[in-house]
Amino acid sequence: MLDGMRKASQGWLGRIVMAVVMGFIILSFAIWGVGDIFRGFGIGKLAQVGDTEVPVETFRNQYQTMLQQIQRQYRRAITNDQARAMGLDRQVLSRIISEAALDYRVKALGLAMSDADIAKAILTDQTFAGPTGKFDSTKFQELLRDNGYTEQTFVREQRRVYLRQEIIDALTANMTVPVAMLDAIHKYRDEARSVDFVVLPASAAGEIADPAPEVLQQYFAARAQSFRAPEYRKAIVLGLSPASIADPASVTDADARQTYDRVKGDRYGAAETRALEQVVFADEKAAQAASEVVKGGKSLADVAKEQNLNVVDLGSVSRSQLFDPAIGDAAFALSEGAVSAPVKGQFGYVLVHAIKVNAETVKPFEDVSAALKLEIATDRARRKVQDLRDKIEDERASGKALEDAAKVAALSVRTIEAVDLTGLDKSGQPVADLPEKDALLRAIFASDIGVDNETLNARDGGFVWFEVAGVEKARDRKLDEVKTEVLAAWKDDEIARRLTDKATALAKRLASESLEDVAKGEGGLEVKNINDVKRSGAEGLTQAAVARVFSVSVGEAGSAAGEGQSRILFKVLDSAVPVLDAESDVTKGIETQLKTAISDDVLSQYLNKLQADIGVTINQAALQAATGADPGAN
Repeated sequence: MLDGMRKASQGWLGRIVMAVVMGFIILSFAIWGVGDIFRGFGIGKLAQVGDTEVPVETFRNQYQTMLQQIQRQYRRAITNDQARAMGLDRQVLSRIISEAALDYRVKALGLAMSDADIAKAILTDQTFAGPTGKFDSTKFQELLRDNGYTEQTFVREQRRVYLRQEIIDALTANMTVPVAMLDAIHKYRDEARSVDFVVLPASAAGEIADPAPEVLQQYFAARAQSFRAPEYRKAIVLGLSPASIADPASVTDADARQTYDRVKGDRYGAAETRALEQVVFADEKAAQAASEVVKGGKSLADVAKEQNLNVVDLGSVSRSQLFDPAIGDAAFALSEGAVSAPVKGQFGYVLVHAIKVNAETVKPFEDVSAALKLEIATDRARRKVQDLRDKIEDERASGKALEDAAKVAALSVRTIEAVDLTGLDKSGQPVADLPEKDALLRAIFASDIGVDNETLNARDGGFVWFEVAGVEKARDRKLDEVKTEVLAAWKDDEIARRLTDKATALAKRLASESLEDVAKGEGGLEVKNINDVKRSGAEGLTQAAVARVFSVSVGEAGSAAGEGQSRILFKVLDSAVPVLDAESDVTKGIETQLKTAISDDVLSQYLNKLQADIGVTINQAALQAATGADPGAN
């Protein structure tokens, strides 16, 4: 609740700065830690910051608000244990303590803000502006009501927010980035090198003969864990989804055509859009009078200017993007350039001007009919899925095995002979078409033979049932079982070793020989050149090679791993750094990021020192109780 209103009312003081600042406060507090300042005291008090007590209820309210926001973001329930694992409790705690410390400093400095200044800030905040662009009291009251505020409590809280911002602005508002820092980052980021290189293929390692048996055995013994057989499980699986039982042939052309006509503009091409603007009038009489003036030849913009009204640009929108149906109907009935008669909208009487009309373009029905029929059939199947699910559950509840329950519903189970936790079979190939693969595999390996498992819900509205029919435990393999794989791995390692040794030797020769001569001696390898190698990467070079290019000086050579089993041999010819353009968008973007980072660092140090000076203690028992943590956990 509190977060929502802060976001809704900090525009005039720089809501972006405040958001970044509060985020950094969280990180700095987490780094500083609170383990050494926990103390036991009254369960109703969460913390003591200087002479200010922080009630448990303050923490609980903000914690629940952030938890709900995260749940909406991830679209699933999140337990308190999961929230604590994410560090949510520490994030909320750090913010509360930081705000309390800033409030302490505000009080010590005697900072104040008049009611008139608060009122002015709220009246000019675009968050509360209506369609006319001016403060809308109805919208303001709705936001207060939705977030559980009265005007008095909202104004009181905003006064505290604004005064905290005064301190933050005093510390960071005029922060500048040193030119030397910008130049150093520019040189690192934009330095470009010219490089000649050749690619040594795997064949350059020469013929790799099979090793002696004792060598292969020694290699295997040192890496036996890599060749260990994972645990495999045999599973009986039944997946039921709308798509699996959908029957597109049952959908008639007429049904598909009806759906096509309804959605063709938005889904099968570009819907008709119109560039629109509107003016909102105080009442119908004023709107009618303005309409008559427009009919007389005067533009809507001129009429609005004469009456000191705002012309609201609605942008280029489709009919579905207009939230007010009455305005949408009127706007899309106009010819290009025309102005509507008065329309009663949700915020008053409106005149709408259709500045430009962009006609719709759509695919013909014949091109999309098959996909539409499948979609309609799938949607119809959703109701049948639930009926089948109930039938299968009834059969399972009566004690029937999954395969028998499926037969009653005229469905077939799938037997997976062996699958490991990653979804591979014994040949190392992925088991295809596993429904809800990740969730199903986790459930299979968390279950056992004979266990009655919970039904899994599928994201497409379907269901997945399974039974574990067999378990083959993980075990160490013998060399004879994996000899082919071990031999291939040994040869790969041998190729890499030989190529690395060869490239190192060739790089030393480049101190006195040209790359062309060296390449010719290696069977006529192609010498390639790249003139614009930057640390961000270069086409034709692996990232490992790019990193090595910038680890040597101009005129020196080196090597790095290439694609597959190849190796890249290179020589750095030249290096250039363009002159820093302080006015470019890229430089200004870097400067903004650096300014934010420096400001965050300054504020972090200030808050750490402030909290150390005034003293902070935390009631660990109250914190754990507020988040449902185990009192014995630390």
